[in-house]
Parts: sequence; structure tokens; C-alpha cells
Amino acid sequence: MNVPDFGKVAVLFGGRSAEREVSLSSGSRVLAALQRQGVDAHAFDPSVCKLDELVGFERAFIALHGRYGEDGTIQGVLELMGIPYTGSGVMASALGMDKWRSKLLWRASGVPVPDYVLLNDSSDFARVETALGLPLFVKPACEGSSIGISKVRQTGDLGAAYEEAARHDSLVIAERAVLGGEYTVAILGDQALPIIKIEPGTEFYDYEAKYLRDDTTYRCPCGLSEGREKELRAQALEAFRILGGRGWGRVDFLMDQPPPGSASRAYFLEVNTSPGMTDHSLVPMAARAAGMSYDELVVRVLALATLG
Repeated sequence: MNVPDFGKVAVLFGGRSAEREVSLSSGSRVLAALQRQGVDAHAFDPSVCKLDELVGFERAFIALHGRYGEDGTIQGVLELMGIPYTGSGVMASALGMDKWRSKLLWRASGVPVPDYVLLNDSSDFARVETALGLPLFVKPACEGSSIGISKVRQTGDLGAAYEEAARHDSLVIAERAVLGGEYTVAILGDQALPIIKIEPGTEFYDYEAKYLRDDTTYRCPCGLSEGREKELRAQALEAFRILGGRGWGRVDFLMDQPPPGSASRAYFLEVNTSPGMTDHSLVPMAARAAGMSYDELVVRVLALATLG
């Protein structure tokens, strides 16, 4: 599309989720990139502006993260208002935000996911530790950016990890640790971009490693064979489509540590339907590896904005 065809564009960022600060960083960079390309783009923070002020905008670039921005709510508003928007629709956004329900759908479709157990106040934590083995991860089902996640290493620590996760969400998952490496695949349209391997300086890829520290290593090429990477990129694209994803997004997966002589297996973790666009973010890294500048990436994502 030519830039004038975009019309007046709202860049939605900020919001009132736990990921507000990350969204402010993503959105300000997206806004600046669109304006550099001559797009008539304007900042719009739903926690400050009234939603009826979106009347008159012809497109929306969603740079909101977490609740009320990535979970289908703002997508529903834009559907009702008839404003085409970037990223996935209402259903896929809601599923992508919900780690439990996305796992249910993936598992039913044959996509491998780590073993997990839903937790609540009456869970037998000792039994869960035994069933899943240690270490394991405990996480809120509907938060992003590793908010509320704990790694449980010692017997008896699951209860405290549950309480921390439950501060952020009523739905909490305990998940078997898969420790052969963390990877991510950026999706743009019908294309899976080069895989990135993530090697955090911390024990796992937590909030600090994602946004605050400079000792996280990102490897692209990711170190997998060409054939294996091609296979996993196709599998990630299929996992994205199973949830109804469209436009752009990111699919995270883990590799296991197989016995000698056996091939490693991939286990899919989650989908991000409104990925970060900060200076630490993964989709811009993958785009660069594919020969695409940040500004070109942003314009291509906006060109995919749609309804329905």
C-alpha cells in the first residue's frame, strides 16, 4: 500500500495492564517510525483518551500489551467501530492471552506442549511437584512479559510460587521445565521469520532479562540445522493459525535435552498476538535477520490491518 492509503492512523499504546511501561516503549517507537514514513499517525492511550475519540481514524496499530489490549477487548471495540486494526481478531487474541486454553487447543490439534497442571488454593502441591518433577515453572495463565512467573527448584516451594502467581491472575499453571533452550518465531503475514535462540544472563528469561538487562544473548542464526529450522518455522506458523492468528505475532517454544543418540523435541509455550516493539524486542530482531528495517516492518504490519 502507498502511505496515503492508510489515512489517519491511531497508534494504541499505554493502557492499564501490568505491561503498561513496555507498551509505552513499544508504541512510542512505532509512532515515530510511522511518522518518519509520512503516515498520518497519532498517539492514543486508552487509559487517558475516551474510546469514542477513535471516531474518524481509518486504521489502528495496536501496540498495547497484556490485558485490555492483547486479550480481545480492544479488538472488539475496533470491530464495533469498523476500524481495521493490526494483529489477530477477537477470538485469537483472547486465546493467545490465555495460556491454559491455548494449550488445550494445541494439544487437541497435535501440537506438543509441556506437561502442566492447573493450580488453586486446594491443590496438593506436594503431589504436583512429584507429578511434574523439579524444576518446574509456575505462571499466571493470562499475563505476559513473564510477570508473576517463578521457577520452583526445591521440594516444598510450590505453594509460595502459587501465591505469587495468584496475585496476578485467578488462573495459575504449574508447568514442567523443558531445559534444552528457549526459541521464538516471529510471524508476519503468511511468513515465519528466522528463529531466534534466547540465552538469558539470568536463570530464566524473566522480566528483567527481557527489558532491563543487557546480558541476554540473542542468536540468529539460532544454531539449529537448516532443515530443522525450516520444519520448526512451519510448525510455529501452523500453531499460530490453529489459534486463529493473523497479521503478525510471535510463537515461543522450548527444546528438550534428549538422551544421547535421540533427537531433541520442541514444545510450544505460547503465542504473542501483540508482540513488543521496544529496542529489546524479538520481532524487530527477526525482521532485521530477514533483511527488513524497523520502519519497513512497522509499515508492513500496518498494511495487514483488517476487520473480522
